[in-house]
Amino acid sequence: MLKTAKWCIAHRRLVVAGWIAIAIGATVLASAVGRSYATDFSLPGTEAQRVSDLLTREFPSQEGDIDTIVFQVSSGTVNDPAVRGAIEPLLARVARLPRVTAVVSPYSTAGALQISRDRRTAFASVIFDKRANLLPNDAGTPLIADVRATHVPGVRIAAGGQVIEQAEGFSIGPATTIGAVAALVILLITFGSLLAAGMPLITAGLGLITGVALIGLATHVTSLSNIAPQLALMIGLGVGIDYALFILTRFREAYTLSGDVERSVLTAMNTSGRAVLLAGTTVIIALLGMFALGVTFLYGLAIASALAVLLTMAASLTVLPALLSRFGARIGARQRRVSTRAEGPPRSAWRRWSETVQARPVPLALAALAVVGVLIVPIAALRLDSSDAGNDPAGQTTREAFDLLASGFGAGFNGPLLITAQLRTPGQAAGLAAVRSAVAATPDVGAVSAPQLSPSGRVAVLRAYPVTAPQDSATTDLVNHLRQRVLPPLARSTGATLLVGGFTAGSIDFSRVLSSKLPVFVAIVVVLSALLLLVIFRSIVIPLQAAIMNLLSIGAALGATVAVFQWGWLSSLTGLEKGPVEPWIPVLMFAVVFGLSMDYEVFLVSRVREEWVKGRSASDAVAEGIALTGRVISAAAAIMVCVFVAFMLGNQRTIKEFGFGLAVAVFLDALVVRCVLLPAVLELLGERTWWLPKWLDTRLPHFDVEGHADEPSTGPSPEASADGRPARQRVPANRVR
Repeated sequence: MLKTAKWCIAHRRLVVAGWIAIAIGATVLASAVGRSYATDFSLPGTEAQRVSDLLTREFPSQEGDIDTIVFQVSSGTVNDPAVRGAIEPLLARVARLPRVTAVVSPYSTAGALQISRDRRTAFASVIFDKRANLLPNDAGTPLIADVRATHVPGVRIAAGGQVIEQAEGFSIGPATTIGAVAALVILLITFGSLLAAGMPLITAGLGLITGVALIGLATHVTSLSNIAPQLALMIGLGVGIDYALFILTRFREAYTLSGDVERSVLTAMNTSGRAVLLAGTTVIIALLGMFALGVTFLYGLAIASALAVLLTMAASLTVLPALLSRFGARIGARQRRVSTRAEGPPRSAWRRWSETVQARPVPLALAALAVVGVLIVPIAALRLDSSDAGNDPAGQTTREAFDLLASGFGAGFNGPLLITAQLRTPGQAAGLAAVRSAVAATPDVGAVSAPQLSPSGRVAVLRAYPVTAPQDSATTDLVNHLRQRVLPPLARSTGATLLVGGFTAGSIDFSRVLSSKLPVFVAIVVVLSALLLLVIFRSIVIPLQAAIMNLLSIGAALGATVAVFQWGWLSSLTGLEKGPVEPWIPVLMFAVVFGLSMDYEVFLVSRVREEWVKGRSASDAVAEGIALTGRVISAAAAIMVCVFVAFMLGNQRTIKEFGFGLAVAVFLDALVVRCVLLPAVLELLGERTWWLPKWLDTRLPHFDVEGHADEPSTGPSPEASADGRPARQRVPANRVR
């Protein structure tokens, strides 16, 4: 770390200019080649994937996404000449659009089920040549334009479906601007200097601009969802500012003592810089751990988020020392003047708070556990599923189409199920009538279309329309009932292979797969992180404490997400509709929050251990660690919370969910867990915190997170212990800050 810092200081102009050139060059290149966002949503081994593969191979005209054009009359019927005279030309134009393979008109024989009983609502099915996740985001744009250009007095027309939803896109609103402004305000309060406050924003900005450009370029190499850059922005902005904040704070502290800019930069990079490297690496490991789930949809999110963290971390470790070597004297001057005027070492509010916690560790630990425990309770009711268009913002054509279909036919018509029959002999087609009758007679099935045979005659498709909305738990129960109870006897009697697929069934399978693999993912990340902490801090207690407390923070955040998004608490304030939690939210939330929790763990515990290594008692080391890091951790947490909450101002429900969960997690982790529960537990454990069996100590590699091994020094080196590690140095126990 010292070598890197010295090189950046010696070549500071080259470092800053190089980052600016890379950021601009990557952005220009990404704009020139364009961005090709797509989602790889394959789920090998699931029934919905089998249906998709079967249709791709045998019935390509039915394999693509099925969207709808819905129209509803305020008076008369949909068969009125004026209505039909406008709708039929619209459907003819849509049928000629690129990517559209067929349009099933409600006025055709095949569309007999597509006119409501009161004949005031109807819909046309628009079949695309591929599933929505394999189509460009703008594939549905011409269809939306045709629908909006069709005006009939007294008729409401809207388009819905996954392709249309992708084309409409979403907005994160002023989230990035508000997050950056809030961060600037907090940094100004923390440092009292515009120059100091601006540096974290500069480093985070350079890293994020480069990262977003590289994410755009990566869309030509691998599948990345259009939501990936927004998640990367959210995560990268928070961690990038925080990493720079930790290093800058340590620089000011060192400059206050030495008054030497270069030495202070090297000290900051050799201590907090090491912690930043470790913390960032932990976040990246947690994010890339999503590859262990084997769910391709998550790969793109993991790559984009990891890129953002990697580049913002790299900017903090290179650009920041370069800038500090040039402007460090101006940044540290104010702090040094304040320190010089002080008559003695000040007793900070955080020092007093630490002493309060350490004086009453048991009641305060129990209080912190009670707060977290109450928030964890709603997890028992967690239901993972994809939210439907009924949660889209009012005014979007997808939301209007959903509401029109629901009012005319029932909410289930927004998510038809594809009942697919694989026929081994031509004679098995005779049994399709029995299949249709049995499915239609199943409770919660509203209607079933006539079977359509593939050109080869080997595959037949029936569309079953549930009574309940796609996101309702009753729809999940219906899919399971069809698969387990209704279709197996029919398959035996007809000899055909009967499967349930389609987007709604695929979402149910996606939720089931992620739910089953989440425990394995959690175990992998927790174990790897615990092993890393074991090596770094050489303690059995610290890895166990970190794992348990991180899980508490994540559990509480997920419980709060259930209460707000699934149960609808605070809906009058947030304007959110009740709905299930997106299946990938807990996975990504765990990866990000566990990594961020490790950030605070590393910064706080590394400082505590640094004081312990210097010779303080276990209790004094905790008090000093809290006193030295409490302010910066609380400032970092405040910035994170502001950034994440700002993303709730957009119109995308999933981004709101993710932002809310991260904000709650960071708030609880920084203020309840790290500043109450952790010091209380460490106080109760005392010197046992740093216990490590000798046989294990001799076998573990050594990683000098405090930077003592090669810390710049003007005096003699501290005596080393027999194993080469720095010996604990006795310092006055009453030295406080």
